[in-house]
Amino acid sequence: MSLAALLGLGACASTPDAEQARICRRALPTLVPAGSRVAVLREAAGPQERSIRIDFSQERDGRSPLPRYAICQFSGMSRTDLSGLTSDRGPLGGAALYLLKHYYLDTPDAALAEPGAG
Repeated sequence: MSLAALLGLGACASTPDAEQARICRRALPTLVPAGSRVAVLREAAGPQERSIRIDFSQERDGRSPLPRYAICQFSGMSRTDLSGLTSDRGPLGGAALYLLKHYYLDTPDAALAEPGAG
């Protein structure tokens, strides 16, 4: 196999699933304090199978942007079932993850707050 073909396979393997990336982006505003803005810097495959890593900055007026990251893990049952969320501040607990999934991610508010959409 040629080097170009191997590099092409590597690029495909590291491209995150678009729907998983959307779900993960929608969770980002919940990881920052109220009044902060989120700017997506990079989306890539995460460290585990069925995971996505998003590097982002947390921005507040009068302060330097703070580099942050989130890793969203998806279950094997459904490619869009968020099964875990870890940020640079640690993992999201079970109850918080349940509330995020069932009462926020699919709401109009989450769609409006989604950073990096489009």
